[in-house]
Amino acid sequence: MLFNCVGWIWKRTRLAHLFTVTLTSLSWFVLGIWYGWGYCLCTDWHWQVRTKLGYSYDHSYTHLLILEMTGIDLNPQISDLLTVGVLGLVAVLTIVLNVRDFWQWRENCERDSTKPPSPA
Repeated sequence: MLFNCVGWIWKRTRLAHLFTVTLTSLSWFVLGIWYGWGYCLCTDWHWQVRTKLGYSYDHSYTHLLILEMTGIDLNPQISDLLTVGVLGLVAVLTIVLNVRDFWQWRENCERDSTKPPSPA
């Protein structure tokens, strides 16, 4: 979840970030058709482990993290909106930055291929 929020920052991790954000979005919006919107396979596994350990919880994973890390008991709908908003923002960022990186890479390849060979 942390990587999904910040993986777009470093050029070296942007392609992996695009991949994880895409998988998250597919889970939310494709698997979500059958399991409920916002369904996440990783979160489901986490809930199963927590339930077996005796830690039941009836709100979202984001709500739980905010509560555990800050002690703030946000309205569950606000934490859901925050989650969707952050995913939307990082999805746009990772797409824009990956496209920009691709075009820069392509321009560098074209520039390098047009250079005359260096004398030996």
